[in-house]
Amino acid sequence: MAGDSADGSARSAGSAGSLTAAIESFLAYLHVERGLADATLAAYRSDLLDFAASRGASAGWDASVETPVHYLSALGAPAAGRRAALRPTTLRRRAASIRGFYRFCYAEGVIETDLAGRFDLPRQTRLLPEVLTVEEVERLLDARTGESAASLRDRALLELLYASGLRISEAVGLDLDDIDLDVALVRVIGKGDRERQVPVGEVAIAWLRRYVAEVRPGWLNRFKGDGRHGGPLFLSVRGERLDRRRAWEMLVAAARAAGLKDGISPHTLRHSFATHLLEGGADLRIVQELLGHASINTTQLYTHLTGERIKDVYARAHPRA
Repeated sequence: MAGDSADGSARSAGSAGSLTAAIESFLAYLHVERGLADATLAAYRSDLLDFAASRGASAGWDASVETPVHYLSALGAPAAGRRAALRPTTLRRRAASIRGFYRFCYAEGVIETDLAGRFDLPRQTRLLPEVLTVEEVERLLDARTGESAASLRDRALLELLYASGLRISEAVGLDLDDIDLDVALVRVIGKGDRERQVPVGEVAIAWLRRYVAEVRPGWLNRFKGDGRHGGPLFLSVRGERLDRRRAWEMLVAAARAAGLKDGISPHTLRHSFATHLLEGGADLRIVQELLGHASINTTQLYTHLTGERIKDVYARAHPRA
């Protein structure tokens, strides 16, 4: 009996060790061959190490689909006394990490059975993004109109976000050479290092011209970074590149000043940009290109959104709605 117990403990320890080793091999593959960003790799590592530490994972992770299925089920609907259930989007990401890991293990011969093909990802809830009306956008933009240098910079940034649909990280990451004020085009390096050119409306160009001419030169004198590409387009008062957090805080403050509901973020302007284009008759493929979406399926979300807005307008305006 003692021998059986020792053998069982050895097998369990060996399986646990092989699971950890397999996870490290998978992460190395993602880093070297897939070239994933550090933040993405950190998310994979966190997800998989949590799975490895879960009850029962070390004993049967490589032999039965029940191990990952039970783990994910527990995360989605925990019993009393356990941690709160994960949100559907987080649970789906966790499941995708584990399925990708199992696919890697099968392809590399670490496991004998394609377990990844035998469990499904949790269904993703389709949430429609928050969108502002044109009038609400104007109130938001006007909330950052003032005579101070910071107000002028903030208005130029908000105008650019709404005029181009850029992500906030893309906007604050721009250098002066990335935008052509005469041609009214901005060159953007988006997700996956995909480059695109986005036109910018004349109103936004006018505000950007004022900021670049009246404010930026004084702050640029304090800049100590790489100025090979003209230096950062959007600077802080200290001459540093404006960071995402500061830009986010500025927009939230402007939304409050404009009397808008809570939850407004830089992405709200991006959603509003796309929705207003489609409502104005823009082609879905053009909106996809402007937003930098790799897949048209991502952009199609906005077609559902405009449908909801059309029904809302109809309900409010039609006498027999």
